[in-house]
Amino acid sequence: MKETSVLFVCMGNICRSPTAEGVFRDLVTRSGLDKAIHVDSAGTHNYHIGKSPDARASAAAAQRGYDLSALRGRQVSREDFLSFDYILAMDEENLSNLKRICPAGQVHKISLFLEYSRKFSEREVPDPYYGGVQGFEQVLEMVEDAAQGLLDNLAEAHSLRS
Repeated sequence: MKETSVLFVCMGNICRSPTAEGVFRDLVTRSGLDKAIHVDSAGTHNYHIGKSPDARASAAAAQRGYDLSALRGRQVSREDFLSFDYILAMDEENLSNLKRICPAGQVHKISLFLEYSRKFSEREVPDPYYGGVQGFEQVLEMVEDAAQGLLDNLAEAHSLRS
């Protein structure tokens, strides 16, 4: 069985996308699908390459049992468009940036992460970087919901569950 791969993308890869990676990776592992689904995250900008996730994102995630400590910021590369099956942007600006740099024939892989949400009507995960702790909690609420929706969708679409 071919591994399914998912890349979460925000601007700097230190708040939203590593949170999504950590939450989704945990869900995948708990579902016993860690051999079937590869998970990663990246940013459209090069502001934080090699940096750990924002301390506030890590703290909010840790309070819910997610460990982001091993994650490091990186920028989306041309190879990502070729190697990932799903490239999920956190907001419209990053969706637009991804489509602008996407190689021909790969744009079908790109969409908004919250398209998988079941209880939020918003299309974008808001950037909590310039706000307070509540923003990171809101991101986690949205990410947890959309991550479960994504996992359910992948399991059904790729017959991952027995």
